[in-house]
Amino acid sequence: MIPRLIIIAIVLGIIASTCLYKVDQWETAILFQFKEIKKTDIGPGLHFKIPIMNTVKKFENRLLNLDKEAQRFLTEEKKDVLVDYFIKWRISNTKQFYFATQGDILTANNRLDKRMNRALRDEFGARTVKEVVAGERTEILNIVTESTSGLENELGIRVVDVRTKRIDLPTEVSNSVYARMRAERNRVAKDFRARGAEQAERIRAAADREREVILAEAYKDAEVIRGRGDAKATEVYALAFGKDQEFYSLYRSLTAYQNSFSEGNNILLLEPDSEFFKYFNNPRGIK
Repeated sequence: MIPRLIIIAIVLGIIASTCLYKVDQWETAILFQFKEIKKTDIGPGLHFKIPIMNTVKKFENRLLNLDKEAQRFLTEEKKDVLVDYFIKWRISNTKQFYFATQGDILTANNRLDKRMNRALRDEFGARTVKEVVAGERTEILNIVTESTSGLENELGIRVVDVRTKRIDLPTEVSNSVYARMRAERNRVAKDFRARGAEQAERIRAAADREREVILAEAYKDAEVIRGRGDAKATEVYALAFGKDQEFYSLYRSLTAYQNSFSEGNNILLLEPDSEFFKYFNNPRGIK
């Protein structure tokens, strides 16, 4: 009795394995009847099929990734850029995907890569290196993503996202760009230096002009003060001379003696009765 039950269980297990199939949560399936599509978009769960008559093909329902190595694209300036990008996509129409690719992910990736490569080449070719590297990367990727919307009807797939991991310049282009950037920075630096030198000259000229004006004003004031002092001294001398002319003459002679013999090696050739020796011979100056 027990061996019979075991045999029955084994037979039922074999029948179940041939009549039932499981679709996982991350999958969708197509049911074929003699290689003709009987049912599409079969969801997760346990499903029934007729052995020999029915076959099942399963497809990924998760996001798929196409990761490309860096490729060269020409910009509007006819300069190369190296673009490393990846594409996130999923199967949106299982039936169309099967007709277009026979359900082969590699075939879908190749066709998607060609379409994406052409779209990127068109967008990069319409922009400069500066726009590509610095300013319009997100705009380019959005345009490229929109341009692949027709793939849903063509391949049964939908591009979810396109992103660049890196955009580099080839060595020869980098050297050229850096040289141009260096030259531009040098030009700007020279321009600033020239402006600074011009401003310095203006400040220096203004300072020199102000200095000359100040010195001229000071010299004028000094001359005015000196003139007033000389006038006052002349007035004092005149008053003194008027009070005692003989004393004034003595004072002037003493001053002349002092100035003439200020150094030890001074020699004067004069006659003894010269007016200059008036107060040497006669201290009172009486003739």
